[in-house]
Amino acid sequence: MDRFAECFSPLVDPRKNQAQHDLTEMLFIALLATLCGATTCCDIALFGRSKEALLRTILVLEHGIPSHDTFSRVFRILDPRSFEEVFRRFTKAFATAAKIKGVVALDGKALRRAYERGQSHMPPVMVTAWSATTRMALVNVLAPGNNEAAGALHLVELLQLKGCVVTADALHCHRGMAKAIVERGGDYVLAVKNNQPGLLRDAKAAISAAERKKAKQATTRDTGHGRKETRTAIVAPVRDMAEEHDFPGLKAVARITSKRGRDKTVERYFLLTQYYTPAELLRVVREHWGIENVLHWTLDVVLDEDQTRSRKDHAPANLAVLRRLALNIARAHPDTKTSLRGKLKRAAWDDSFLVDMLLNMR
Repeated sequence: MDRFAECFSPLVDPRKNQAQHDLTEMLFIALLATLCGATTCCDIALFGRSKEALLRTILVLEHGIPSHDTFSRVFRILDPRSFEEVFRRFTKAFATAAKIKGVVALDGKALRRAYERGQSHMPPVMVTAWSATTRMALVNVLAPGNNEAAGALHLVELLQLKGCVVTADALHCHRGMAKAIVERGGDYVLAVKNNQPGLLRDAKAAISAAERKKAKQATTRDTGHGRKETRTAIVAPVRDMAEEHDFPGLKAVARITSKRGRDKTVERYFLLTQYYTPAELLRVVREHWGIENVLHWTLDVVLDEDQTRSRKDHAPANLAVLRRLALNIARAHPDTKTSLRGKLKRAAWDDSFLVDMLLNMR
């Protein structure tokens, strides 16, 4: 609890001075409830009442367990930017996440049911920087005005990227992103499509020239989920594209050709700050999809994020940050034989395991 209080103490309580329940204690209860599978403020309050005896061994709880209305009101008015700063501070407390290396994937995820009445066509979007090495969310931000590109750019500016390879889809392939990554000491592997026609044209020309010169290629074959997929990569160095297109750090381009069974062949092109070998490129691009397969999938299937209907004020952003923090804590627990879903179930059923997860937070 001391480490938790140390990280969360700078957070300003947005309520008036007559608030009865301590903000840090409320956030601690909410985090533990989320670790046990809670998905709403009603769930959080129910968890608090059910585990009051355990909580009183850790917390003061001068005025008892807050109601679900109190939890809801706090998350609605809590400044999400300040809460995200606390998230980053708390994440750095984990030894496994303190030194970021390897692939850092950027991607946005719509909070599909967290929209106001009449706004179902544009639900809020949460943008996350995710470490493929630690399998943890590093930074999160609610996309300003649902502008995912702006949100991702803000995330990069918050990270030290020395020794990291930032990966992102074509939405984030622009000069501002390339410049931000290079300035933070990182490398990038950015997908490029028709949104950057000049870059895509020249990338295709460089790859065609490399093929004529019989450049080295690498192939992987995967079988799973009822399908077989073959991926072939080729990388070509480029000399003048960075200056010609004013694209910072650009030193090579690449193409990955994918084919699933009898499906149509798909070609994907990438811009690189280094000349990776084709085998290295296949690994980096494959690791990028962990943000979808490991983070986003878990949020939806284990914590029902797509079904969460909290939609007022800052509640969607704050509760989304809380879910990602809970997943980080669960992943940091050394029990590698239990699935993530199993850890959350066990934490709900076994107080000693929940306490062990808390002790692992140091």
